[in-house]
Amino acid sequence: MTTTSSPSPDPAGADVIDAPAAQLTPRQTIQAISGLMMGMFVAILAGTVVSTALPRIIHDLGASQSSYTWVVTLELLTMTATVPLWGKLADLYNNKLLVQLSLSFFVVGSLVAGFAPNIEVLLGSRVLQGLGAGGLTALVQIVMAAIIPPRELGRYSGIFGAIFASATVGGPLLGGFLVDSPLGWRACFLVGVPFVLAAIVLLQRTLKLPTVRREVKIDWWGAFLITAGVSTLLVWSSFAGNKFEWASGWSFLLVGVAVVALVAAVLVERRHPEPIIPMDLFRNRTVTLSIIASALVGLAMFGGSVFLAQYFQIAQGYSPTKAGLMSLPLILGMMVASTIAGGLITKYGKWKIYLVIGSVLLPIGLALFGTIDAHTSKYMLWAFMVVLGVGIGLVMQNLVLAAQNDVPARELGAATSAVSFFRSMGGTIGVSVLGAILANKVTETLNPGGSSSGGGTVPNIADLPEQARTVVENAYGDATADLFMMSVPFAVLALIAVLFIKEKVLLTTSGAERRAEEEAAGRLQDDI
Repeated sequence: MTTTSSPSPDPAGADVIDAPAAQLTPRQTIQAISGLMMGMFVAILAGTVVSTALPRIIHDLGASQSSYTWVVTLELLTMTATVPLWGKLADLYNNKLLVQLSLSFFVVGSLVAGFAPNIEVLLGSRVLQGLGAGGLTALVQIVMAAIIPPRELGRYSGIFGAIFASATVGGPLLGGFLVDSPLGWRACFLVGVPFVLAAIVLLQRTLKLPTVRREVKIDWWGAFLITAGVSTLLVWSSFAGNKFEWASGWSFLLVGVAVVALVAAVLVERRHPEPIIPMDLFRNRTVTLSIIASALVGLAMFGGSVFLAQYFQIAQGYSPTKAGLMSLPLILGMMVASTIAGGLITKYGKWKIYLVIGSVLLPIGLALFGTIDAHTSKYMLWAFMVVLGVGIGLVMQNLVLAAQNDVPARELGAATSAVSFFRSMGGTIGVSVLGAILANKVTETLNPGGSSSGGGTVPNIADLPEQARTVVENAYGDATADLFMMSVPFAVLALIAVLFIKEKVLLTTSGAERRAEEEAAGRLQDDI
């Protein structure tokens, strides 16, 4: 059995050791990541519990369809812009403390959202929740890779599948129930707070990670320029075609600022000793193709599916609770596919076949949803959701696995966060652009010849007379179908990128063990 030297206390609370970490037994691994699982539960629940509540929230606060999009987009934007920074911090500081910090952002953001008096305060709270989501998006998979070898990751996918299922299946149901109950939609934001606090306590007691003490240099300029460039680009994609024309002075200005900031970021990253996103990553074919595929999958997946809850409630006339039930096949398809594939990957060591199958199912599922309208049978919708859910379940985690398996341990954080970053950026652009298109299409249908700025309020179907209800249902049904059909080409491009990824044998040592070996090899090379 491998042993470690006695850790010395770090001022920040991290255990600092110079020897490789001991390989954990399955039971020890489960204990070590129990708090991490709770964090995953909170992160997923925070998004899913609100999904069925959004139409009611927007209506009660008197906000517009474009505000509906921004409630989703602001969290995604903040998460996207901060994922690379969290990933780099994970390579430099104790990951347990970083996870706890990201969970703390969730607590504050959830409390502010739960008591928000207007849409502006609610949008501000989503920024805080996005900071927390950015941390968990990067850190959960980094910590898993640090303590579990790539070949063994599938062994634990069943556990995470159960966590994912309970949060994703229970979230929309809980959200719908709370909206329809006397507690109202505000409880959707507050219900996760106890779980966040429990996760912080569990992490403190169960998660022990080795940290190597060394001098660190944070690339603040790189972080600022990447955040500024990406944020400007996402703001442009949200407003273009809504507040101003795609080809306009504002478009040229915002795109120009984004390009200048991102070019400057590349120059800074090439020179900094501790870059946020190492440019060397893009010399790795597997990482580059995984990043491209993740961005396209994010755009195709988030762009259409985020509006499903609205479709069920407005186009199909379901209550928030029933809308949550309607999403079950999508969630179950994702859970079953990822769990079974994870087990098979661990058993046989082959992973590309599942990536390819998932990448084929994605455009098929999106194209099927492109045929829906306000009167589509629920059984057809369930079948379409199963196809789309299985595709998503086979693709998302395995793209991260492919990248993690093909980089040095010292770049695990950067590689993981890069794949997650570009997936989130693709999803944010998808939500922004397609949300603006949906708002314009609905406005044009309901108000022909009038303004198409997407500024109309989201209706409450129950309050409308029969004739008006039919018009509104058809408008939202047709517009939602158009969004899914627009997503198909991006899913096809993701399939092409996946086909060019070369399958490599999965490593059998954890990230922590590989990191220790690399550090030892580096010291030996210096001595020589």
